[in-house]
Amino acid sequence: MQGLYDFFRRHPTMVDTFWAVVLLGLSALVIVAGRDGSLYHHSWLAVVCTLALCTVVSLRRRFPEAMLLLTIATGLFQLAADVRVLPADLAMLAIAYTVASVGARWSSRLALLFALCAPALSELRWSGSYDTGWTRVVQAVFLTIPFALAWVIGDSLRTRRAYYAQLEERAERLQREREAQSKAAVAAERARIARELHDVVAHNVSVMVVQADGAAYVLDSSPEQAKQALGTISQTGRLALAEMRRLLGLLRTSDDSGGEYVPQPGVDQLGELIEQVRGAGLPVDFAVDGSSRPLSSGVELTAYRIVQEALTNTRKHGGPAAHATVQLTYAEHELRMLIEDDGRGTFGGGPDEGGADGLGQGLIGMRERIAMIGGTLHTGPRPGGGFRIRAELPLKAAR
Repeated sequence: MQGLYDFFRRHPTMVDTFWAVVLLGLSALVIVAGRDGSLYHHSWLAVVCTLALCTVVSLRRRFPEAMLLLTIATGLFQLAADVRVLPADLAMLAIAYTVASVGARWSSRLALLFALCAPALSELRWSGSYDTGWTRVVQAVFLTIPFALAWVIGDSLRTRRAYYAQLEERAERLQREREAQSKAAVAAERARIARELHDVVAHNVSVMVVQADGAAYVLDSSPEQAKQALGTISQTGRLALAEMRRLLGLLRTSDDSGGEYVPQPGVDQLGELIEQVRGAGLPVDFAVDGSSRPLSSGVELTAYRIVQEALTNTRKHGGPAAHATVQLTYAEHELRMLIEDDGRGTFGGGPDEGGADGLGQGLIGMRERIAMIGGTLHTGPRPGGGFRIRAELPLKAAR
């Protein structure tokens, strides 16, 4: 049955043609019987009307507006030629329903007017000899009801289709918005992980390169210093691997833990970071003003990464005689940071910002981190040479 229903739905004209043939047969029987009883004085006129109305039934869903006009013309012709009511006149009900459901708005209004007027005109034209005025009115009202119902049902179907179409369009729009939000979230997460990886790799690898160069330089003359440099390289490499495992662990889809991941670094680890930088050959002065207090994890990580990035760039661009200063100040509502060096170059235009490596992740990453927690960042050359970074981080990260 479902296959038969699908076939009928795919071939609506065939179904309509079947009913048109049924009406044609019934109308033919009525015309033949009426001719013997002088009901139809000119049977060929009734045949013409029947054929026109059967055509309306057959093609009503393919050409609804044209078939409505043909129906109105046929009805007027019946009135003028005195062709009494035929079974084929049921096409008027069908076309009223069809135009109300799928036709243009002007044709729907015209069909409603036609449906309300046709029964009354028919009653006036072919009333019985014994009918009184009230009888004609009652008959006209009862004949109007089916026409009006056909139009109302068709118009309700049109409204329901429009409602379903609106729901589908809204669902598609919401789906597109969800996909766009998902893509934006994925892009933001990728950018965050890229910043973390850049900070880890740029800092630790630069320390390892400096220590390796120093070890190679003093390998023959001072084996003990070379051994110490190799130990620093090993320790730095392990730290880099631990942080990279933590970052890659964020990408896992399951809860399985293949190893132990170190927590995110914060302000408390700045001392270890600066000692590591000093061990790599960069003198750093570190000072903390004000009483320390608990910070949010976002502020902790941002402060650590800013210092790490600033000292990494000092090593890369400041020259062999550079000296750096790191100062933290705990204010009432913010953590103030001042990192400056007296190196010969400024890393704002160096490799980190689109120079040799072309990555552009240095100061850009700082700005993105600080913007995420609602802080401010000021960078630029330092009077007398070198570079200065000044940042204000709110003690509570912006939500």
